[in-house]
Amino acid sequence: MMERKIKVGEHYRIHCYKHNGKIIRASENTIILDETDDYIVCANNKVQIQESDGRDYNTKELAILFFYKKHWFNVIAQLKSFGLFYYCNMASPFTIDEDIIKYIDYDLDLRVYPDGGYRILDKNEYKYHCKVMNYPPEIDFILKKELNYLINMKKNNEGHFNKELINKYFKKYQEIINLEEK
Repeated sequence: MMERKIKVGEHYRIHCYKHNGKIIRASENTIILDETDDYIVCANNKVQIQESDGRDYNTKELAILFFYKKHWFNVIAQLKSFGLFYYCNMASPFTIDEDIIKYIDYDLDLRVYPDGGYRILDKNEYKYHCKVMNYPPEIDFILKKELNYLINMKKNNEGHFNKELINKYFKKYQEIINLEEK
């Protein structure tokens, strides 16, 4: 897999895999907004998602996505008309292959609501895939540690949970779209 330097404003695809190597979800047309030492930030709006079971659908809102280089999660900030929601996937750090951002999804998710409440989702799916796909004990340890870290970030409104940061990237997305339309 060849790593390449990303540039703000470039369009990428996203591919999500399971531990067994099978692709489970793909989307097109995600725009790079920023790269830091810790993560890349992308955005997409009403993008088409293709699921491995044959379903296709479009997302309903603008999303700001954070893909981490060393942490075992990625975060989707969903700017819905009735508030800011977060969908956090417990997942491997991302890689880039040409114009595709790739990661392995590890089932557990953290859903954060506009009122600050949150829920851990898909615990049973995680237990099932742990057995069926033979997740190594090291992965289980890393994911639980990273989930706790993510929850602490949420409780302290740090990083991607800081609304000012989301607003900054929302404005950057609008600037890029405005330039593309000219």
